[in-house]
Amino acid sequence: MGADSDNTTGTAGDAPGGPVGDPAPVRAEAAADVPGTAALMAALSPVMVDLMDELSDVMFCAKDADGRYLAVNQVFVRRTNERSRRQVLGRRAVDLFVPELAERYEAQDAEVLRTGRPLRNELELIRRVGGTPGWFLTAKLPVRDAAGRVVGLVSVSQDLRSGDADDATMDAMARLVAAVERHLDASPGDPLSVADLARLSGSTPAVLDRRVRKVFGLSPRQLVLRTRVDRAAHLLTSTTTPLAEVAAAAGFYDQPSFTRTFARLTGETPSSFRRRARAAG
Repeated sequence: MGADSDNTTGTAGDAPGGPVGDPAPVRAEAAADVPGTAALMAALSPVMVDLMDELSDVMFCAKDADGRYLAVNQVFVRRTNERSRRQVLGRRAVDLFVPELAERYEAQDAEVLRTGRPLRNELELIRRVGGTPGWFLTAKLPVRDAAGRVVGLVSVSQDLRSGDADDATMDAMARLVAAVERHLDASPGDPLSVADLARLSGSTPAVLDRRVRKVFGLSPRQLVLRTRVDRAAHLLTSTTTPLAEVAAAAGFYDQPSFTRTFARLTGETPSSFRRRARAAG
């Protein structure tokens, strides 16, 4: 397991290797006096929250709109300097991680909460003060209440050390993801070849393919396609941009090809996706 495992003595009910004295049922109850807890936890599935404790190499947390941790799993606790969930719940990133990283996490949270746009495939280095650093692949999704208001977010960070991805690989993938996003901003209609992607990541096509599959579990072309669909989904939910313009902005040849691809990957057409998002909001 890639996450720090300094605390290896468990008690009955602990996850294997979990912090001392922190029984598994302790979730949001320890933060019940924190304002916003009820709204956020009501929007989450209790089964899903409990399931997060079964993961051995994935950090999980739920935060309210003010950045306070209201639910975390044991892997998350082991990435902090604390020994139990009770010592984590109700606190913020700045209380638990080195300052420069806490600032980054909080900036990510603010963007997700402000735009309602999920954060995916974010490569980041996570470490506690004095602890061993580790590369994680993070996703953050906004959580809405029954009225459609954003009441917080959930985050999962997968430890990539289990895949033996070295720092050179992580650096190359971080450059690649940022470069693809910039390309969509500047010239979404220009296709990116595998050779282009290799150049952007500073590697050969063969090395690129191996690194992308190791980190993302996708081919390079699949990674680009997923990035384009993510952008389209954001435009569909956050703007009134016509579908043809959404297709162009996300790098699709035309609206029919966009509709076919979007439906194949999401299970619904762009128009139905937009209608459902508006109804929920």
